[in-house]
Amino acid sequence: MTISEAQKTVDEWIKTVGVKYFSELTNMAILTEEVGELARIISRKYGEQSFKESDKKYDLGDEMADVLWVLICLANQTGVDLTAALKKNLEKKNIRDAERHKNNEKLKP
Repeated sequence: MTISEAQKTVDEWIKTVGVKYFSELTNMAILTEEVGELARIISRKYGEQSFKESDKKYDLGDEMADVLWVLICLANQTGVDLTAALKKNLEKKNIRDAERHKNNEKLKP
């Protein structure tokens, strides 16, 4: 599935199953909540925190998909073409960061 197809699929689902989009502000709060859930799993799986019994049911991929879903909702609501935005962002990074990371002493092996 392409990013464009994902935006169309989410929009169709919202309009048929979800009834309508939550407000942009509500979706921003939901995005923050979903990122927090993802951070919780990452901090336990890759960081020093230990899993609580209630954390063990979470699936990392599913948590990432939740974040992506709400981000796509916000893009749809605000008229952002995520494919175009990502391409533009990559171009910016390729110009701005062409040598930046190669010259970063902290990143050298």
